[in-house]
Amino acid sequence: MIAQQLLKKYFGYDRFRPLQEKVIQEVLANHDVLLLMPTGGGKSICFQLPALMKEGTAIVISPLIALMKDQVDALKENGVNAEFLNSSLDYAEEAAIINRCLQNELKLL
Repeated sequence: MIAQQLLKKYFGYDRFRPLQEKVIQEVLANHDVLLLMPTGGGKSICFQLPALMKEGTAIVISPLIALMKDQVDALKENGVNAEFLNSSLDYAEEAAIINRCLQNELKLL
C-alpha cells in the first residue's frame, strides 16, 4: 500500500496507530471526517499523509503558532515542502510563502 510506504518514508513508522488508516482512507475517498483523538494520538498523520498523496496544496488551520512551527519543521526535515503563515512572519516572508503556494510548490500550508 502506498500509504504505508509514505508513512515509513516521511514519518519513520512501520504501521499505523488505531484509526489512522481508516481515517486516511476516508479522506482519500473525499469523505468528510470528524476525528477526536488525545494529544499525541497521531491526528496530524491523518491529514498530512493524504496531503502527500493528493494533488495540490493542503491547507491546515491551527490556532497554535508553536504547533505550526513544530509540525512544519518536522515535515521539512523529512523532505516535505511545507510552510506556515502566522503573525510571527514579516511581510516579505509572508509574500514569499504565498508565492510558493501560488506556484504549486507546497504540499502543506
